[in-house]
Formats: sequence, structure tokens, C-alpha cells
Amino acid sequence: MSSQKFILIGLFTIFLSGCGILQPFVDRQRNPGQDTAHLYVGPSTPKKPVICYNPLITDDETLQKMADEECINNNTGKRAELVKKRHFDGRLLLPSHAYYTCVK
Repeated sequence: MSSQKFILIGLFTIFLSGCGILQPFVDRQRNPGQDTAHLYVGPSTPKKPVICYNPLITDDETLQKMADEECINNNTGKRAELVKKRHFDGRLLLPSHAYYTCVK
């Protein structure tokens, strides 16, 4: 395959996926059919949300809002406090993680 075709296919794929591939998300997946001890897969827990994001696109206010909402939705606290940030340990386009803990 020529390099031009490869680039066009790559650009078309990014175009089809839209902006969704760059949106931050809580790094947790539900593991269906498991007991509560193994219910979630990923670094995030209801008391300690972890958000996967791209630091070039997502600002700290958005991260804080997402973490606060996660704490409130799980009834584990009124707000979230930032514990640490790690870079280049996530996905290709969302390479960073922000670790929070819920407080009352």
C-alpha cells in the first residue's frame, strides 16, 4: 500500500471517529457478571476517580468538574481532591491520567 493511501485511510478514520477520541473519560470499566470485589476493571474506583485525558486539549477545570461529578454520583464525597498526575502512561491520544480522591 502506498504511503498516500495509508495517510488518507488514517485521516478518514480520525474524521469518522470525530472529536470523541479526544474527550476525557473516567478510566473504569464495569466487569459484568462479577461479584462486587471484582466489579470494576481499571485504576478508578468509586472513592478514587482516575481520569484519562490529553493535557493539550483538556484543562484542569474540566478534570476537576468530572472528578467532582464522579464523587457525587457514587455518593463517596462532595468534591474531589487532586492527588497526582501521570503522563505518557495512557492511550496514544489520551496519554495522561489525573488521580483524585473523594472528600466530604
